[in-house]
Amino acid sequence: MIYKAPDEIYGRLFIDLHASGLWSDGKVIADAIPLRDPQDIVAEYLQKCDIHGFDIKDFFQSNFKLQSGAAVEFVADNKRSSIQHIEYLWDLLSRPKDAYMNGSSLIPLPFPYVVPGGRFNEIYYWDSYFTMLGLRANGRWDLIKNMIDNFAYLIDTLGYIPNGNRTYFTGRSQPPYFSLMIQLLAEKMGDSIIVHYLSQLESEYKFWMSDSDIDNVSVHKRVVKVGNSSLNRYYDNHRSPRAEMYQDDINLQRASGRAAEELFLDIRSACESGWDFSSRWFTDYSDIHQIATSKILPVDLNCLLYNLEKVIAKAYAVKGETDSANNYEAKAEARKLKIISLFWDEHEEYFFDYHYDTQTLNGCITAAGMYPLFFNIATQEQADACAETVQYFLMKEGGIVTTTNETGQQWDAPNGWAPLQWMTIIGLRNYGHRDLAMEISRRWLHLCERVYQSTGKFVEKYNVMDMSLEAGGGEYPVQDGFGWSNGVFSALQKLIKKK
Repeated sequence: MIYKAPDEIYGRLFIDLHASGLWSDGKVIADAIPLRDPQDIVAEYLQKCDIHGFDIKDFFQSNFKLQSGAAVEFVADNKRSSIQHIEYLWDLLSRPKDAYMNGSSLIPLPFPYVVPGGRFNEIYYWDSYFTMLGLRANGRWDLIKNMIDNFAYLIDTLGYIPNGNRTYFTGRSQPPYFSLMIQLLAEKMGDSIIVHYLSQLESEYKFWMSDSDIDNVSVHKRVVKVGNSSLNRYYDNHRSPRAEMYQDDINLQRASGRAAEELFLDIRSACESGWDFSSRWFTDYSDIHQIATSKILPVDLNCLLYNLEKVIAKAYAVKGETDSANNYEAKAEARKLKIISLFWDEHEEYFFDYHYDTQTLNGCITAAGMYPLFFNIATQEQADACAETVQYFLMKEGGIVTTTNETGQQWDAPNGWAPLQWMTIIGLRNYGHRDLAMEISRRWLHLCERVYQSTGKFVEKYNVMDMSLEAGGGEYPVQDGFGWSNGVFSALQKLIKKK
C-alpha cells in the first residue's frame, strides 16, 4: 500500500498552516484528523484562502480534530510506589488496534501497542525495545508479542519498520532493534520463535543493505563501502522538510545557507538515528547548521546490524540450514573485525563514529561508543579502556551523560536517556565491570525515583549533571509518560536485585 503524507494530501493548506506560526508544535498539524473528505477540505480552502479576512485558524478548527494526546492526565497516587505507578501506566499508554481514517497520517496497526507518551501518540521503533524490557519485568508478554507482530506487519507491508506508524515517517527507519525484540521473545517462547520471524528479519536486513553488491559504487542509500567491507550509515529516502516540523526545517535551511536537499537529508538522517539532535552529527560541535549525518558511519548502527546478522544466522541454524547460517555468521564476523578496527581510536582508547568522506574519527565521546561492549564485539582490553572513559568522562551524579558536549541539543550534555543507560550498564557487565555498572544503575534509579517523588511522573529524558534541574533542549518540551524510561527503570530494578 502507498501511504501519502499530510503535506502531499493537503498541499498549500498544509504549508500555510505551518507558515502561520499559530501552532508552536508542527506535529499537531501533521497528526490532525479531518472531519470530512480531505479533497473537499482542500477545495474549499483554495476557494476561500485569498479572500480578505479569511481566518486559517478557524478553518483548521472547523475541519479537523486534534489527535488525542497520550499524556498521562491523572494525579499520581502517592501511596503507589514507583514500580506500582509504572505497572498502572502500561494500560494508560496502550492503544487498541487501529481503524483506518481517511486523510489521517496514522498508519493503522492490527494489534494493540504501547506508545511512549506525551506528544508521541503512535508506536516508535527503537523506543519499543526498551519499553518491552519493562513489559518483560511486569510479565506483559501479551503486549510484547503484539508489538512485535505489528513490526512484522510493517515489514511485510512496507519492507522495513518506519520511524513510527505515521505516513510522514515512511522515508526512514530507526536504529534496528527488531532482532533484539525477537531475542527477548525467545526467552519466553524458545528459539523456534526466531525462525517464525526469519522472513521479516531478512527483509529488514535487505532494507539496510540495499544494493550493497553494486559494483563501482562506494555510497548508496544506507550502505558505504570501506575497502572490501560494506558498512552502514543513517539515511532518509526523502529530501524535503519534515512534515511534523515543516516550518522549523524551512527556517533552519534559510539560516544555514546550505543547499536545501543536502541539509534536509542530514536532518532526516539524524532522525533515523533517534539522536535528533546531537553534536555527534555536527562538523562544528556547537552548530546544527553544520550537521553532516549522511557523511558519518555510526558505531552503534553497525553494532546493531552485527546483531541482526547473528540472529539471522541463528534462525538458519535452528532450521538446520547450515550453509545459510554460515553465510550470515561470516558476514557478522567480517563486520565485527571492521568495528573493532575502524571505529577504535588507539590514542583515546574509545569507540567513535567514522567520517567516511574525510576518513577520520570524529572524536566526540558519546554513549554510543559502548555498543561494542553490549554486543560483545570489543576485546577485553578495549572494554577495560572504555570502562575508564565512561567513569571519568560520562558518569555523572544521575547516571551516564549522552555526550561530553553542552550544546543545547537534547542528545547532548547535561541530558541522560534511559536506553543509553541500559546499553552502557549491560555492556560493562558483559566484560566484568559489575561494580561500575552497579554504580551507574544506582545513580540512574535514584534520579528517576527523585523526579517521580517530586512530580509524580517518569519523563522522556533527565538532567544527570544537575539533579535539581529538568532536562532541556530539543524541538519540544520535556514529555511525560514515558515508555522507555518506565521500561529501563523496571528492568534495572529487577537486575540489581539479582546482582
